[in-house]
Formats: sequence, C-alpha cells, structure tokens
Amino acid sequence: MTPEIEECVERLSGSGLPRWEDLIALLSLEDEEELQPLFLAADTRRKEVMGEVVHLRGIVEFSNYCERNCLYCGLRQANRQLQRYRMTDREILDAALTVQEAKVATLVLQSGEDSFYDTMKLCRLIEKIKGETGLVITLSMGERPREDYEAFREAGADRYLLKHETAVPALYRRLHPDSRRENRLMCLKWLKELGYETGTGCMVGLPGQDSAALAEDILLISSLKADMAGVGPFLPHPQTPLASCTAGTVLTTLVVLALVRLTCPAIHLPATTALSVLHPEGRMKALAAGANVVMPDFTPPAYRRLYDLYPGRTSVPQDPLSTLRTLESELNRCGRTLLI
Repeated sequence: MTPEIEECVERLSGSGLPRWEDLIALLSLEDEEELQPLFLAADTRRKEVMGEVVHLRGIVEFSNYCERNCLYCGLRQANRQLQRYRMTDREILDAALTVQEAKVATLVLQSGEDSFYDTMKLCRLIEKIKGETGLVITLSMGERPREDYEAFREAGADRYLLKHETAVPALYRRLHPDSRRENRLMCLKWLKELGYETGTGCMVGLPGQDSAALAEDILLISSLKADMAGVGPFLPHPQTPLASCTAGTVLTTLVVLALVRLTCPAIHLPATTALSVLHPEGRMKALAAGANVVMPDFTPPAYRRLYDLYPGRTSVPQDPLSTLRTLESELNRCGRTLLI
C-alpha cells in the first residue's frame, strides 16, 4: 500500500465525516494484498466498538410472492418459472419457536412485497410470536404505508430492514421500474421516526455501478444513521433481465463492508450468504473485514429452496443448527464468540 493510501485509511479510521477522495481511492484498488491494511483497520474498529461477539439473526422467509419487478431479483413478479408459496400462521410460529429453541434472540420475518399479508393479519402474527417466544422481531417486507409501520411497531416489531440497494437515482430508476428511490428513502425516514432499529444496505457490482456510485452508498448509509446495513455482491439470476451480466466480486464487496464499518463504527454488519456463494470462505472473510452478524436461515426446507433471490443461494448448506455449530468452531479459532 502506498503512503497516500495509508493516509486514506488513517483518516477514515479517525473521527468525522469521510472524505469523498479517500473513499474513491480505496474503492478503486483491485489488489487484495494492498487492501489488507484497510481490512485490518475495519476489523480493529469493529473490535473496539462492537467487541468480539458475533450476533445472530434467525431468518424465516414466509412468502416468495412479490408485486415488484426489480430487474435483479429472482422473486420478481414476472418470473413465471418460480413456484410460489406462502407459509401459514402456524408454520411461521413453529419456525419462530425453532429459532427460540436454538437460543437465537432475534427473528427476521422476510418476504417479497406481498399484500396478501395485510396489516391486521401481520399484526396478529407479530403479537402471537412476541407473546409465545419473547424474541426480538425484525421485519423485512419492503415498502408499506407509514400507518402499517406504526401498527407493526405497536404490535411488537422491534426492527425493520429495508435496503436502499443503490443510492444513485438514475441507476435506481433503471433497476426498479415500478418503484421510486424517493419513496424508499421516505420509508426509511418513517421507520426511524417510529423508533425502529432500522437497517438498509446495498448490492455491490450492479450493472452500471462504479466506484463513485459505491461511495454514494456508503455516504447514504452514514447519513441515514442506520443501525444495520446489509452489503452483498450482485449475483445475476437466470430468470431476470440481468441474467447475462457479470457478478459482483468478493473483494469489492469486502472493501465496501470495511468502509461502512470505518464510517459507521457502531453499525451492525452481516456476513451475507451471497458472499459464501461466491467463495467458500466468504463468511469468514466478511467477519475479518468488519462484519459482526450472521443470519442463519430457519425457513422450513420445503420452502427454503423456493426463496430463490439469486443463483447458488440454495446450494449453500443451510441447516441452521449445523451452520451454528460450524460457525462456533470457526469463531473460537479466531478468538470470537457467538452471542447466545
């Protein structure tokens, strides 16, 4: 790493707003060895602010119906080759109980944007899960009216994950033909106002995305004062308009992850499954570059294979208890522990 790049890392490791020039300089690097000081700085900041504990979030993907047509997503409404499903309330509650039995404190209820689950139905479900399990409940169900978010909060929801995907208006319009960036940002604003712990995030390697676009993502995450951010590589799905595009890379994703950690020291950053699709050590690489969260999938196996966001996702070993045992062993070797 050149002295100029070392200075960039040092400035980002300090306090205050990140400099645009520093972000661009580091996002432009393509040599993994040259980037090691950045990853070390991010890991050090994670240790200083968040400690050595890796937080767990148990995901239950309860519906793969979606009313949107985002160009990159395998769940898009226009994908007629996907077998659709909706879990029953009983199945969702049983999955939540499995999360509780595994001693995972947080449940993530995730779906496509599916209006079949109306406000009253979801509120009853949230109340039932909260009453029977006491789990922290994170919702990830896309854009909803403010009144819905307020009702979910009153019913017992604690957190909401709504990725912005890309901060660049023109790129957002191109990738989201039936939604608007302004609406997404307004939803994130409402969620913060309503007292949710709020998560956002972006994809890395999208067609038409460059270093400047990724720098915008990092600055947006910082400006939103997000409590969590999901940063994962773009993986082209064969049943989408972006099927022939090139996937994002592990290295660039790790760079963005590290830069988010340095600019937002107290944020929760998952080691995403998408990184494990690209590289067998993707999860551990992310945990060494600033990540502090792992999200094992507790969706029943019959449905899990149908939540087909991107190719290769269902080929990654997903048995949650096996994932936890493997993860605990890996973390113990590097001096970190699971939060149980």
